[in-house]
Amino acid sequence: MSTSATSIKAPKKHIRKTVGTFAAMAALAAAVSFVYGMFGHGVHSPCMTWMFLYPLVGGAAFYSLICLTIPGVVRLPRYRLFFNLYNSGIATLTLGSFLKGILFIAGTDSVYTAYFDAAGWLMAAGGAAVLISLAVRNRKRLGPIV
Repeated sequence: MSTSATSIKAPKKHIRKTVGTFAAMAALAAAVSFVYGMFGHGVHSPCMTWMFLYPLVGGAAFYSLICLTIPGVVRLPRYRLFFNLYNSGIATLTLGSFLKGILFIAGTDSVYTAYFDAAGWLMAAGGAAVLISLAVRNRKRLGPIV
């Protein structure tokens, strides 16, 4: 008797845990922005102020939408590819926004922050493409998409 490491018995529970994790990350990003802004000598950065939106909208809201529409996708074999790729994209976008905020508050700039944006959007788009292909290929197994 063997157990698959990718077998998930409660897909909605897995997605809810992911939503909770992203909501906590959004709260942490907002707190970091607030604290960093207090020590920024009166200088505030829009990138730092709004960085909490990446995990909130791109993470918690996106996974909530998945939970409502296609929760069974969690059981599919290539789900982990989507999960890892998409989450890495959201993390990269959040970190890039944080670094841009730090550089803005410090009064400098770097060309390398554009690489964070490009890598983050590419990973998130790649993950979304994997999710869409999973949903389309397995629509009979998943049932009707709401």
